[in-house]
Amino acid sequence: MKKATLRKIRELVIQNLFLFFALVSIIILALIVVFLFKEGAPIFEKVSIKDFLFGKYWYPTYDPPDFGIFPLIVGSVVVTLFASVIAVPLGVLSAIYISEIAGIRVKEILKPIIELLASLPSVVIGFFGMVVVAPFLQEVLDIPTGLNVLNASVMLALMAVPTISSISEDAIHSVRRELREASLALGATHWETISRVVIPASLSGICTAVILGMSRAIGETMVVLMVAGGAAAIPESIFDACRPMPASIAAEMGEAPFQGDHYYALFATGIVLFVITLGFNLIADYISHKYKQVGTATL
Repeated sequence: MKKATLRKIRELVIQNLFLFFALVSIIILALIVVFLFKEGAPIFEKVSIKDFLFGKYWYPTYDPPDFGIFPLIVGSVVVTLFASVIAVPLGVLSAIYISEIAGIRVKEILKPIIELLASLPSVVIGFFGMVVVAPFLQEVLDIPTGLNVLNASVMLALMAVPTISSISEDAIHSVRRELREASLALGATHWETISRVVIPASLSGICTAVILGMSRAIGETMVVLMVAGGAAAIPESIFDACRPMPASIAAEMGEAPFQGDHYYALFATGIVLFVITLGFNLIADYISHKYKQVGTATL
């Protein structure tokens, strides 16, 4: 009885300890969100939400200033879109190869190498894009500058591939072995088993991986600050410079007068970025649960 009682007390203490740390994390996150909205909301006393979101001019230091972040939003969306076009096929296909096609030795080499990319500091990737990729693009494509949307998209894709590949590989690997064996026993080829059985069964994890990779790309700061070009204008092509929202916040926060209009506008930009990133995560959570339920019901 004493041992059983001590065990229950120990389990209760551990359970409450985990609950405490979970609540602390939630409270800290809530305080950060409250602070973000508190510091960003005052700008809407000077400019309407519509003009702030859809204004085409970002000149916060002019007299009078312009606080339109539409070019910054477009820059973030365009860079993230092109990065996804590069990263999604590379990440998903590499995950399929590692999980379903590669041998054990190849898998033991490739998987750590891909995951190692995630440990590279973003400033290192940005420096590589600025020093190596930018001059290469400028010389080969004969364009005015190599610091543009294309360069930023390629660098962000390098950062998103490990996230997409790792999560997708885990999702594919978790598909039950019985499903593969049943498909092969019915006469399906290896590729037909992968495309018609394994991928549909792991679609929940793959979609989650893609959206989380895009979420990381749109919220990345240092890379776009170094290689996107820094022009607060709507890009007309992938060879034009742009300034995504994270780059604008990082570049200008140190120069903005404390609790001035410029300061509030940067925090309001952070609110927009937070809402977009939150939207990506909510979509990932919805897709994950939806396809998981569909897959469970089908299987």
